[in-house]
Amino acid sequence: MGDVTARIAEIVGERNLLSGDSVPDDYAKDESLTVGAVKPAHVVKPATAEEVAAVLAVASENGLPVTARGSGSGLSGAARPREDGLLVSFERMNAVLEIDTANQVAVVQPGVTLSELDEATKDAGLAYTVYPGELSASVGGNVGTNAGGMRAVKYGVARHNIVGLQAVLPTGEIIRTGGKTSKISSGYDLTQLIIGSEGTLALVTEVIVKLYPRLPHAATLLAPFGDLDQVMRAVPEVIASGLTPNILEYIDNLTMAAITYNEKLELGVPEEVRNATQAYLVVGLENRDGERLDGDVERAGELLGELGASDVYVLDGGSARKLIEAREKAFWTAKAAGADDVIDVVVPRSEMPGFLAKVRELATAAEAGAIGCGHAGDGNVHLGIFCKDPEKRHRLLHDIFAAGMAAGGAISGEHGIGQAKKDHFLALEDPAKVALLRRIKQAFDPKGILNPDVLFD
Repeated sequence: MGDVTARIAEIVGERNLLSGDSVPDDYAKDESLTVGAVKPAHVVKPATAEEVAAVLAVASENGLPVTARGSGSGLSGAARPREDGLLVSFERMNAVLEIDTANQVAVVQPGVTLSELDEATKDAGLAYTVYPGELSASVGGNVGTNAGGMRAVKYGVARHNIVGLQAVLPTGEIIRTGGKTSKISSGYDLTQLIIGSEGTLALVTEVIVKLYPRLPHAATLLAPFGDLDQVMRAVPEVIASGLTPNILEYIDNLTMAAITYNEKLELGVPEEVRNATQAYLVVGLENRDGERLDGDVERAGELLGELGASDVYVLDGGSARKLIEAREKAFWTAKAAGADDVIDVVVPRSEMPGFLAKVRELATAAEAGAIGCGHAGDGNVHLGIFCKDPEKRHRLLHDIFAAGMAAGGAISGEHGIGQAKKDHFLALEDPAKVALLRRIKQAFDPKGILNPDVLFD
C-alpha cells in the first residue's frame, strides 16, 4: 500500500490524506443503531472533481474499496467504510457555486450542508425544500439516499428536486447528467439512476438542485385523535381537499409525550385531551397571501373536526417551530429512549391503517415495542423498535418489512438500504430485479470497488 498512498497523497496533498491511527473515530460509522464502527485504512479529502477522478483511478487499478461520506448523518450504515478501504470525505468540497434565480436552481458541491444551502438561498427568496430532519446533512448525502423528510408531501423527495449531476465513475471518468432544464428525454436518465444508489455506482461531485419561492405566511395545526386508525383515514381526505399541506405528519401518543418532555414543549393541549389521545396529526399550511392562509386554516380545522379530531389547535409561531424541530429530532428521542433500531417503511397512504395494525400485531407477538411517527402524507412510517434480543429483532424486522412490501410498499422510503437492511432486501425483493440491479452495478463499477458491502453481498 505504500506506493498507493504515496500516489493518493500526491493527488490531494499529504495533509488531506489520513492513514492508520491518524484516522478519527468519527469516520468509522454513520448514525445507524445496528451497524458497528469500522475504521478505514485511509481517509482522503479531495477538493475538486479532478482529484476525485484521479483517486478513483488509483483505487480501481489497485482494487481498493471506496466509500463516500458527506456529513455521516445517514441511518443505514451506507457510510461505514471497509477496514482495508479508502473513505472519500467531501468536507472540503462544500461550496455553493451558483444561485441561478432565472432558472430557480442552485449549483452546489456535495459537501454543502442543508443549513449552509438554506442560508445561501435566503436573500434570493428561494429555498431547497428537501429537509430530512437533520440540517447538518449534506446535499451529497441527499443524493445518495434519495432523502425525503416532512415537506415531501408537497415538494417531493430528493429525486424530484435534483435536475443534474456531475459524477465520477469508478474508472476515473467524469460525466455530467441532466442540467438546468426542467425536462429531458434523451436516452437513459442517469441522474435518477445515480440518485438513491448509496455510493455504489459513482461519486457525485456537483449537484444542481431545484429552488422554490419562500412563502411568507405559514400556520401549523395540531389535531389530537382518540384512535390511530382515524388519523390514518383522515390523511387522504386532507390531501384530497385541495388544501395542499406542506407538512402532514402523524405522531403517536408515546412519541409525542417523549418529544414534548425532552424539548419542554407547551402546546396548549389540556391533560384530559392528552389522556384520551392515541395519536396526533400535524398539518402545516403555507401561502403567499395571509388572508388566503387564514381561510385555509379555517377550512382545515373544520375538516379535521369532521374526520374525528377531538379538537384542533392552531399553534403560535414559537410553539409550531419547536414542535417541527422536535419532530425532526424524533430519531434522537428514540435513541435516547433506548431504541434498538429505527426503520422507515413506506406504503401507499391508503394502506397505512392496515399496515400499522399489522405492525402492532407483530410487535405484540414478539413481546417488543414499535412506536413512532411518520410522514403520513406520503405513507412513510418511522418506527422505533424496542427489542433487545438480536435474533428476535431480526425476525420482527423481517416480518414488518414483508408486511410493508405485501401492502405495495418498500423496505425504506428515505433512509436507504445500506448495510443495515441488506439481508432483508436481498431476501424479500424480486430476484429478477436484484439480478438486474447487479448488472447495472457491474456496468458502472466493473471491479466492484464502490461501497462493496452496500445493497449486495
